[in-house]
Amino acid sequence: MNIGVFDSGIGGLTVLEELIRELPHCNFFFYGDNKNNPYGDKSDEELIRITSGVVDELNKKGCRMIVIACGTATTRCMDRLQELYPDNIFIGTVPAVKTACEKDFRNIMVMATTATITSAKLREIIDENIREGQNIYPVACPGLADAIEANDEKAIGRILNRIRRDYRDKNIDAIVLGCTHYPFIKDEIQKKFPKAVLMDSARGVARAVSRQLRENGLMVDEKEKGTLEVTFTRKKAA
Repeated sequence: MNIGVFDSGIGGLTVLEELIRELPHCNFFFYGDNKNNPYGDKSDEELIRITSGVVDELNKKGCRMIVIACGTATTRCMDRLQELYPDNIFIGTVPAVKTACEKDFRNIMVMATTATITSAKLREIIDENIREGQNIYPVACPGLADAIEANDEKAIGRILNRIRRDYRDKNIDAIVLGCTHYPFIKDEIQKKFPKAVLMDSARGVARAVSRQLRENGLMVDEKEKGTLEVTFTRKKAA
């Protein structure tokens, strides 16, 4: 079974790692679209055009199952992509708010890109899952994913210090990492909020893919190990 995974950069690798662990006998094709990074500053029309192009490339590889390992692309493009490509099965990546609420944390911070934080999809997820006595704090982190891509430790530190300053009196006991880039800096986030439990979506995405494969009769012969192909696009030189 060929499974396509894409993101606007390296963030999707955190999801890919969990997918390979869950489904070692599948063939994975990862597409890191650095050329069009960041996705968050694109119009909906432009982003649909870009992600459609990515899906076309993955379909050339025979990927019927496609994982959108990007919160922005999931919240803004997934519904439209499902309409445009009815023969594909799409699995999106959304912040693990449901899991955090089910574990009965009291004060939950959701860190994500501005596009995800302001999306109707996130608001819907929060409204459906928040329980009595729980507080959920959606926190936009503009520039954080870019800083992680660039390995800019100073910029990462400035952004995390701002968040700690703004929420240090909220008794945060869980932090949902709502962007696939953020697990790369788990240690840095944990240092700012040492009492909080950090949660990301990678495990849930992997389980959702496994479930969809079973339900659609697409599970593969588990006698052979799967393969991996990784492609990163590049920005044009200035």
